[in-house]
Amino acid sequence: MSQRLFAIRGATGAENNAESIRGSVCEMCLRLFRENNLSAEDFVSIQFTVTEDLDALNPAAALRKGQSDFDVSSIPLFCSQEPKIKASPEKMIRVMITVYMDENAIPVPVYINGGERLRPDFAKK
Repeated sequence: MSQRLFAIRGATGAENNAESIRGSVCEMCLRLFRENNLSAEDFVSIQFTVTEDLDALNPAAALRKGQSDFDVSSIPLFCSQEPKIKASPEKMIRVMITVYMDENAIPVPVYINGGERLRPDFAKK
């Protein structure tokens, strides 16, 4: 089985408190990991962006601290602030995971908790 590199996207909304950010980030990431049948060895990195109105907790720290079902300790995590664009949704955390998967795999993005409005074509029914 031959593998190739994929980038899989996702987004979630959250309130500006540590509990909400931790819960939303962990829910989104666990769904991405499970729906794409990923293991820790598949990962290259996980990159987050966060809107400026979410400053209670860094999403990368939220994943490390709130994660118990999936060990992310060996995965490089990074976070940056989302550019401020007029009319962009507020209180939004976006993620891009870079992973190796079977070359014929069809990556499954995850948009939840208000993130669906960013990519309604990928939102789960």
